[in-house]
Amino acid sequence: MTDDLPREPATPDQIPAEQTPAEQIPAEQTPRATNAGRLWIALAVATVLLALLIIFIAENSRSVTISFLGASGHISLALALLIAAVVGAAVTLLAGTARILQLRLEVRRNRRTGREPSQH
Repeated sequence: MTDDLPREPATPDQIPAEQTPAEQIPAEQTPRATNAGRLWIALAVATVLLALLIIFIAENSRSVTISFLGASGHISLALALLIAAVVGAAVTLLAGTARILQLRLEVRRNRRTGREPSQH
């Protein structure tokens, strides 16, 4: 019986061409995503964004005059743009939060009454 004999490892020409390298690795040997790995990627992305922010500030350091509702003052262009971006992000987050809370409230009401959620 040939089934009792130890098998030789497959050579690259014996592996079907449509298999990707990930499919060639047994499932128990495939590395799983971990919190440490996710943290490392998040830190790498944050470092790149911080470097881009520093470059942005360095290239836009000249002073500009800002006027808003009758008040005016001098501030660096980079700082003015960053403040505008942060305020815009905060407004977007507030609107998104309000919508999420609205949907959660509707789901909670529908669970109590046993109805299906309405389609918006």
